[in-house]
Amino acid sequence: MAEGWARHLKGDIIEAYSAGIETHGLNPNAVKVMAEAGVDISSHTSKNVRDLMHIQFDYVITVCGHADENCPIFPGRVKVIHKGFDDPPKLAKNANTVEEALNFYRVVRDEIRDYIKTIPGALK
Repeated sequence: MAEGWARHLKGDIIEAYSAGIETHGLNPNAVKVMAEAGVDISSHTSKNVRDLMHIQFDYVITVCGHADENCPIFPGRVKVIHKGFDDPPKLAKNANTVEEALNFYRVVRDEIRDYIKTIPGALK
């Protein structure tokens, strides 16, 4: 969702990539709630961060605690920033209905959107 928002809101100033410590596939609930907000992430893929190590990043923003604790060392003068968000699949795990599960995704979607709007100022 973060890559989708970054490309949608800040694509003129940010070249966004998304990857994780582990690949889990594209989450259909994330795709659905992003589409509700007018952002199509259906063509995005789940990538491992090691597949992007050849890119010279200025910033790496980790968005979950696991990534923050296990983020690899990137080459060059990259600045690593942690901005944690709840994990929607974990939040939705015990939801009683599909709609209740989607509401967890919507909350995190909106929190990520609000953070992306603060970039690049929040990176200083």
